[in-house]
Amino acid sequence: QVQLVESGGGLVQPGGSLKLSCAASGSGFRIRNMGWYRQAPGKQRELVATITSGGSRNYVDSVKGRFTISRDNAKNTVYLQMNSLKSEDTAVYYCNADLYAGLYRGRFYPEGYAYWGQGTQVTVSS
Repeated sequence: QVQLVESGGGLVQPGGSLKLSCAASGSGFRIRNMGWYRQAPGKQRELVATITSGGSRNYVDSVKGRFTISRDNAKNTVYLQMNSLKSEDTAVYYCNADLYAGLYRGRFYPEGYAYWGQGTQVTVSS
């Protein structure tokens, strides 16, 4: 099993910055993609940014130029640096990680088997 532990959420004023972190535990599991999703009240969960193990990044249009996703493969940790925050960025942010296919601890996991963190609240308000 892989556990994802997020940190770094909070309350920030418009125009401010926050940095989210998500550490994946689970020795021996090979993590493929990591990313951040968010869900605002009354809305569906949406992709914010993803990063592959090789460092290729993808962002939703609304955060391009303001958010930066990065990753430390040695620590199985993904970060989301959020700058120029807007009220519409207010949401619960969820970390996501998926696996390379393989046999881990006696069980086969298919490519893309995914895990989610518990979520961290980000509130942008004056």
